[in-house]
Amino acid sequence: MSAPHSISDLAHDLPVPAPVLTRRGWSVFWMAVVAIAVLAPLANLVIPEGQPLHLSGYMVGLLGKIMCYAICALAIDLIWGYTGILSLGHGLFFALGGYVMGMYLMRQIGLDGNYKSPLPDFMIFLDWKELPWHWALSDSLPATLALIVLVPAVVAYIFGYFAFRSRIKGVYFSIITQALTFAALLLFFRNETGLGGNNGFTDFKRIADIPLATAGMRMLLFVLTGTVLLACYVGARWLVRSKFGRVLQAVRDSESRLMFCGYNPLPYKLAIWTVSAVMCGIAGALYVPQVGIINPSELSTANSIEMVIWAAVGGRATLIGPIIGAFIVNGAKSWLTVAFPEFWLYVLGALFIGVTLYLPHGVVGLWRQMMAKLAAGRSGGAP
Repeated sequence: MSAPHSISDLAHDLPVPAPVLTRRGWSVFWMAVVAIAVLAPLANLVIPEGQPLHLSGYMVGLLGKIMCYAICALAIDLIWGYTGILSLGHGLFFALGGYVMGMYLMRQIGLDGNYKSPLPDFMIFLDWKELPWHWALSDSLPATLALIVLVPAVVAYIFGYFAFRSRIKGVYFSIITQALTFAALLLFFRNETGLGGNNGFTDFKRIADIPLATAGMRMLLFVLTGTVLLACYVGARWLVRSKFGRVLQAVRDSESRLMFCGYNPLPYKLAIWTVSAVMCGIAGALYVPQVGIINPSELSTANSIEMVIWAAVGGRATLIGPIIGAFIVNGAKSWLTVAFPEFWLYVLGALFIGVTLYLPHGVVGLWRQMMAKLAAGRSGGAP
């Protein structure tokens, strides 16, 4: 009989946790940080217009908007790619974060509105005499930043608790999330909610008493958005490589087997659902001051479906794939909606069908297959 293993021997038998990023991955990460925080500001603010390396204000706004979308795509990947929960309603959480930020920006207008009143212009037009109760903290930036996280988190937690506890799965869950978003769309359209009705919020002047319509502020929002995107990516990598992430993948692969092993999937599903909602809320809050408007159209079912398409095109369960997919799809959308606006929806539908049929692992999966074949060819041709 062999001697029992010592504690040190058992420790050596335990699997070594995978690093969040490899050395090459960290190198690419820091290159991205330098590009966002150093090179882009230099190209926009220092290099004069007309020079080949100048980054125009239009491109700053476009890239900032797409990076907000990329955060949403990353959130979709966490719940769909790694947990197997397909949501067709994450536009709700994006809009909630955007509306919270929009309320603060409307209060920042102050007496510069058309009616020279501390109340937003649409309230004066509708003959409101005072702010509704839910606008109470809208004049405070710290409170707004907290609510950007709390409002989507609370809504997601309440909805997810009842949905997951009832064991609603698959297409039924997807339909319910879509119905929830559509119900919110109808609610936000009503003038009685005090959220601007069908026009929403616009005509923003400043943030933290600093004018929005300046190149410096646009670049600051761009850098902040890029930094948040990179932080979300690293955080998501850490999450999916932890024990928590392995349980999420077990939920995706076989939830019944996971329950047989003694795990309760409810808290895991609820936690990742809430985290993904918060990520979309933060993306919406960053989106609004860069675009200059927020209205109920952000709650349309088409917007939520597009988030899923970004993840599918890039490659779900890869994290980097949905980010790439968001840039590919929205870059093509920006060009096609100007050059051939009547064909964009057809192109989007064909893209989703083509990826589903011929590229089930997305662009990242295709790249990995090509690299694997190239490596196999090299090893086969070696003496």
